Amino acid sequence: MLGTQTSPSTWSQEGSMKWLVLLGLVAFSECIVKIPLRRVKTMRKTLSGKNILNNFLKEHAYRLSQISSRASNLTFHPLRNIKDKLYVGNITIGTPPQEFQVIFDTGSSDLWVPSVFCTSPICSTHVMFRHFDSSTFRPTKKTFSINYGSGRMKGVVVHDTVRIGNLVSTDQPFGLSMAELGFDGIPFDGVMGLNYPKLSFSGAIPIFDKLKNEGAISEPVFAFYLSKDKQEGSVVMFGGVDHRYYKGELNWIPLIQAGDWSVHMDRISMKRKVIACSGGCEAVVDTGTSVIEGPRRLVNNIQKHIGAMPRGSEHYVSCSAVNTLPPIIFTINGIDYPVPAQAYILKDSRGHCYTTFEQNKVSSSTETWILGDVFLRWYFSVFDRGNDRIGLARAV
Repeated sequence: MLGTQTSPSTWSQEGSMKWLVLLGLVAFSECIVKIPLRRVKTMRKTLSGKNILNNFLKEHAYRLSQISSRASNLTFHPLRNIKDKLYVGNITIGTPPQEFQVIFDTGSSDLWVPSVFCTSPICSTHVMFRHFDSSTFRPTKKTFSINYGSGRMKGVVVHDTVRIGNLVSTDQPFGLSMAELGFDGIPFDGVMGLNYPKLSFSGAIPIFDKLKNEGAISEPVFAFYLSKDKQEGSVVMFGGVDHRYYKGELNWIPLIQAGDWSVHMDRISMKRKVIACSGGCEAVVDTGTSVIEGPRRLVNNIQKHIGAMPRGSEHYVSCSAVNTLPPIIFTINGIDYPVPAQAYILKDSRGHCYTTFEQNKVSSSTETWILGDVFLRWYFSVFDRGNDRIGLARAV
C-alpha cells in the first residue's frame, strides 16, 4: 500500500456473466487477462530501517518478455519479489513501447514512473521514461506530489499509451516523477495503483477505471494469486476469476465504504485468545505491502506472544519456532483465516528468522491493520469493483 500521510488506505452487470464471476468460473473467458508474477530473493537488509517497502509502493520487477496465449487470450507477465516476498511486474508505456517494472498495488491509485528530467540521483538507477521517443506522448501542465510514510515524490501529469499485457489504454493519464526523496536503495521503477479513483493524488483516472469505462474489461474485477514457495506461478488477472487458483468457495466481504479496499475485521487471535482487534477494527487488503502492519502497541503484544526479540528494526525468533508456534487467526466477516508460523516467520540472508509483523508507519484514529503479502500468499483475493467487496479463499 502507498502509506500516505492521509488515512492508511487506503458496476454491477446483469445476466449470466455476473453469476459466472460470482462463482469464480470464468477462467476461460476470452476477456480475462492473466499476468503471471515472479518473485526472487534479494538483499533484504539493504532496506532495513527504511521501512519504505511497507508504506510505499514496494518495488520493481525486472525485464522479461511477456508470454501470450492466443487460445485463451491470457497474457502473462513474470514478476519478481524485491523484499523477500514482494510481487512485481512489467508494463509498457509509449509508442514504440518502453518497458517499466511496477507494483500492481491495491493500496494506491496513481500510476507513475520516473522522467528523464528527474533531478534526484535515485532516478538514474531506474528506467526513466523518454517522452521524446514516443509519438503518442501528450504533456500537461498539471503537477502533483505524494507523501509516503518513508518518502515522497513530485511529478507532472502526462498522457500516453499504456499496456498491461493485451490491455491497451490509449491517452492514459499518468505521472512522471521529477523528484523522488527517501527511496534510496530501492530498485523500483514505479507503481500502478489499483485502488479507487478518489485516492488518486494526481487526479488522473486510474488505468483500471479507464479500461473498465471503455469496455476493455468484461467484468470490473481483478484477482491475485501469490505463490508461497516458487519464484514462478504468481498471477494477477483482470476481467474475471480463475477458480483453479483457490480451494472451496470465495467468501465475499463488503467494503467498509466504496472507495477503498478496506474491510471490517472481527478480531485477531492465537490459541483461542484474542491478541489484537478485540473490539473489531479496520483491515486494508494490500498487495503492495509485504508484511502485516498494525498499531505499535498491539504489534508488540503479538511479538511477545510469538516470543520475538527486537534486534535493530526487526524482531527475531529461533528458527525452530516455526515448527512449534501456532497459527495466528484473522477473523473477517465471521470467517477465520489462519496464517501459520511458516508464513509469518521468514528467514533473512544470514539465516536468521524474523517475524513479519510491523507497526504502522502512518497514524490513524482507528485501529487499522494492513494485510499484505504475508496474508495474501495464503488467501487468493478478488477485488470486485462492481459490488464494492473483496473475495477471499484458500489459495491452492
